[in-house]
Amino acid sequence: MRRFLDFDADPVTTAQRLLGQRLVHVVEGERLAGAIVEVEAYLGPIDRAAHTFGGRRTARNASMWRGGGFAYVYFTYGMHHCMNVVCGPLGSGTAVLVRALAPSEGIDAMHGRRRAARRATELCSGPGRLAQALAIDRARDGVDLRSDARLFIEELRREPLPAACVGRSARIGVDYAGPWARRRLRFFVRGDPNVSGARVAATLGTPTSSSSRGTRRSSRSP
Repeated sequence: MRRFLDFDADPVTTAQRLLGQRLVHVVEGERLAGAIVEVEAYLGPIDRAAHTFGGRRTARNASMWRGGGFAYVYFTYGMHHCMNVVCGPLGSGTAVLVRALAPSEGIDAMHGRRRAARRATELCSGPGRLAQALAIDRARDGVDLRSDARLFIEELRREPLPAACVGRSARIGVDYAGPWARRRLRFFVRGDPNVSGARVAATLGTPTSSSSRGTRRSSRSP
């Protein structure tokens, strides 16, 4: 299977290109994988919801500044990891948060890591859930998705999904970001049962309220 290698574009373009591609993490020789069905774009230093807002540089967000093709994995609340795909030129500080997958490989192993999940659609329906299901943690921060043997994205389609198949809404859990909280930078596959948040939003493409899921600051934003 050919790897997805196109990480040089801006985060909005990259976010839409990632929908329908397959995220893979090989753990102890087993592939844990699923098609990407929900993402959020973070626009770097101008974006109040981004970890790099205002040009902030820390040990935590160093991978966001490395340019397209690297993984940025951060830990939040002392319990959740979230994985982002860094995109754009070196120093742009832009990334795409992978919010949900449709699991396809290693499902039994995912259930073993996500014992609270009652059904397959609860395995990867959120950034913390998918990181737990695929055993992605800070040890994978900074890996090169273009060449790493364990963590990478496979190209299932050459062209972006048709516009009619893609919903768009405000991002989840970034109310602290003021006007940026209303920017429609969340993209998802319409009607897919693995999409996180309210099912109405997944079906109709309406903005999802962070209050409806009890989300809090920084749990979702890179």
